[in-house]
Formats: sequence, structure tokens, C-alpha cells
Amino acid sequence: MPRPVMIAAAILLALPSCMTAPAQPGADYAAAVAAPGRTEAHRALDEVRRPAEVLAFMGLKRGDRVLDYFTGNGYYAELMAQAVGPQGSVVGWNSESFGRNPEIRAALDAMAGRNANTSFISGPSTALSFAPASYDFVMMHLVYHDAYWESARFGLPRIDPNSVTQAIYRTLRPGGTVAVIDHVANPGRETRAEVEATHRILPETIRADFERAGFVLEAESQLLRNPADDRSVNVFTPSIRGHTDRIVYRFRKPAR
Repeated sequence: MPRPVMIAAAILLALPSCMTAPAQPGADYAAAVAAPGRTEAHRALDEVRRPAEVLAFMGLKRGDRVLDYFTGNGYYAELMAQAVGPQGSVVGWNSESFGRNPEIRAALDAMAGRNANTSFISGPSTALSFAPASYDFVMMHLVYHDAYWESARFGLPRIDPNSVTQAIYRTLRPGGTVAVIDHVANPGRETRAEVEATHRILPETIRADFERAGFVLEAESQLLRNPADDRSVNVFTPSIRGHTDRIVYRFRKPAR
């Protein structure tokens, strides 16, 4: 074997396996981002959210059955619908209060009209119920911290965070992926108090919660880390909104 090829092979073998994204057969993430029909408001978020790189790291594949947990107005749902293609599907879930919001409903109805492989449902966050082993991939984008949040204004009652991770575990097929992206908190404050004050959460809390449910942390990405964020202010503060320090985790449900 020529010496340059041997060197290249040795470098590849030396790289940590946890830092390599899984293969993505047939998925074109850049094309999903560039797809026609997406709203200008969603396109304006692409620069700071880096969705093509995030989905590549997470390993979303064509043909995947996807649950977009707490989809909101469907930013990631539409991107994933394009990426998985017509043989795949995306179901976006919202809480009952978000599902009743006329503005959100109109946005999601229009999105479903543009993407035949996409549908949206809502239900009580106090009784999460998804069909067992129904999904290959679950997206949780900037929403897991809300498992620790209660808000009368937004119709979100107090729930046990374990009910969320357990529901996701049950509905994911063995070997499936959970993508978790969330705002990073500073240590020192109780989780519910932190979420109430800043809508942030400690990465170690996320990891412990998902591992307790049975998931394995497969990899972490630095794509959305921001050391300039002092992590002390609410994520909706104009000076930091959209530019928070965010953790990017890829969890796997064991195949057996």
C-alpha cells in the first residue's frame, strides 16, 4: 500500500468512533433546507440553528419514521419531511394548549398541505401516549427542559420528566435515535427553578434522565456551543436569543 494511503488509513482508524456520524444513505440535508415552500421566518433561523449539519450528525435517513416531539410551529418537522422523502413520514406532536393555538394550527395545516408525508397531532402532556416501537427517529429541539416547566399561561401543567423519557423510549424502535438539543444552564440551581428563570438545563441532567430511561449516549456535537453566552440570562432575552450555548446529544435505544 502506498505510504500516503497508509497514513490516511491510520488517521481514520485513530479517530474516536463517538465523533463520527452514522451513515446517511440517500439523505440530502442541504436540499431539505433549500426546499421551496418553507416560510421566510423559518429560513431566517437556519444560520443559527445549522439544521443540515445537525441532521447529518444525528444520522436521519431517507425512509425514517419520525416523531417531532413538541413540534411548535414545525420548523424541524418540515425539514425532516423533506429529508426522509416520500417513503418516510413525520408526525409532529404538540401539547393540547399548543394544538389549540389558531396561529400554530394554521401554520401546521399549511405545512401538511405542502408535505404529504407529514401530519400533526396534539394531546395532554400529563398522559403521553404514542404507539410502541412506531418511530425510527425522535427529534427534541429546545424542548426537553419544558418537562421541568409548568405554566398556567401556556397551559402546561406540572409533569414528571421521567414520563417524557419513558414515553419516548417506548415509542422508539430498538436501535432508534433520539436527537436532543437544548439551552445550557450554569450549575448551582435546582432544575425546575432554573427552567422557570432561564429556560435552560444542565447537560448532565439531560444525560442522567435519558440514561435512566434506558438510552445510551452515542455522541455529542459542538456544533451549537457558544462560549460567549454566560448562560445566566433567559434564552428569550434579545441580546442572546438564537445564540445561546446549546448542547447537541445523539442518544440510541439499544437494539436489544
